Amino acid sequence: MFRLAPNFSAAVLVCAASLLLWPVRCQAQPEYFVTYSHHMEEPGTLEFAARSVTGFPQAGNAFWGNAVELEYGVKTWWTSELYLDSQTTANESSLFTGFRLENRFRPLLREHWINPVLYAEFENINSADKALLEVVGHDSNADFVTRNDRSEKKREAELKLILGSNVRGWNISENIIAEKNLRGAPWEFGYAVGVSRPLSLVASPNSCRFCRENFAMGAELYGGLGDRYSFGLHDTSHYLAPITSFHVPSGPVFTVSPGAGLNSNSHGFLLRFGVSYEIDQFASRLRKM
Repeated sequence: MFRLAPNFSAAVLVCAASLLLWPVRCQAQPEYFVTYSHHMEEPGTLEFAARSVTGFPQAGNAFWGNAVELEYGVKTWWTSELYLDSQTTANESSLFTGFRLENRFRPLLREHWINPVLYAEFENINSADKALLEVVGHDSNADFVTRNDRSEKKREAELKLILGSNVRGWNISENIIAEKNLRGAPWEFGYAVGVSRPLSLVASPNSCRFCRENFAMGAELYGGLGDRYSFGLHDTSHYLAPITSFHVPSGPVFTVSPGAGLNSNSHGFLLRFGVSYEIDQFASRLRKM
């Protein structure tokens, strides 16, 4: 039976309660689960998001990996984010699995035909983590077969080069990923590619919740590229996943993505779902309380 980890439940309740104090607005940037676009958080804006992934390994128990995100726009060119990870595995246990600190920097503020963003992240997680926020190296479905064990600490550095373009309403994003366990493991590599587009680029003249412009559809392709000693596609896993997002006017964004594994090293099926809110001028509102 699924049970939420106490730490995860407390984090969700605290963040959700804070959202009731301020009005929120829907997020305008593309919604992906693994791929990052070049869009940055607006300065002073706080985004709260909860993203989950469910998998059903053939030789193991079904799992539910979670990541609670707090993203803040520090500057126009700088966005910072905190992740709190947890997981629940059927017939086993629920665990808090660690945290991640992320910073993204955009060197070119004006929109170009291709827009680079530099990404740096520190991860302090354990071996039971199942959030699946990226796939690198030789990650495979076999990593999810063993029973929950958080004895192994993973302190890792992750770097990404994010490239993004907006073309006739389409967002096209490419990520090149490099990750290293700071205890001496070799660099591992991965990739993620996403495309997304609103169903309509023209706003309806009438106010409505289920207008076409409030929906976006797309897909992402992601997987591992081996490590420093065995770079390439051998013994790696890869996924293709369509994505649908619904932006509630002046409210949250709901996103769902059923993903299919593309080879025998991949999970056969992953279901991702998430919800996010944005609070405008969070710091200013906090000071006025």
